[in-house]
Amino acid sequence: MELRKADIEDLDVILDIYNKAIREMNSKNIYQWDEIYPDQIILEQDILNKQMYVGIMDSEIVSAVVVNGEFDEEYKSGHWKYDQFAVIHRLCVHPAYQNKKVGNGTMTKIEELLRTEGIQSIRLDTFSLNPYALNLYEALGYLKVGEVNWRKGLFYFLEKKLDEKEIV
Repeated sequence: MELRKADIEDLDVILDIYNKAIREMNSKNIYQWDEIYPDQIILEQDILNKQMYVGIMDSEIVSAVVVNGEFDEEYKSGHWKYDQFAVIHRLCVHPAYQNKKVGNGTMTKIEELLRTEGIQSIRLDTFSLNPYALNLYEALGYLKVGEVNWRKGLFYFLEKKLDEKEIV
């Protein structure tokens, strides 16, 4: 898998991936995302702000994720351990590529990228009723540092310290 910044020309494909993922989550009674969040305006802004990355396999976009330093006010209630961080938002894997380590690969590539930029840790939040996301982040070594209730229910704050190993 390769990772690159998303271009505005990718928007239609990215929207399709998010819409398919929302339908897939709904079919599994995971009501984390909907027509309000994340919507086209949010995703387009992510791209225009050069904060969205896409995972590519066989010349196809199979995943998307946003990386920045932005977070909601509620993040201040988390018991974060590291001061220098990036925040992950809206990780999404095309349903046809789910359960094939694409989410893991996307996050691993992001972690490698952030290490090279000298970032100390990653912060994110994830829906408490999404066992797939919870299992992914646990397997990658993310630790729960708090929780918050948002519009869709309980979300967990997660954090991972990035080690300083060399990337080859």
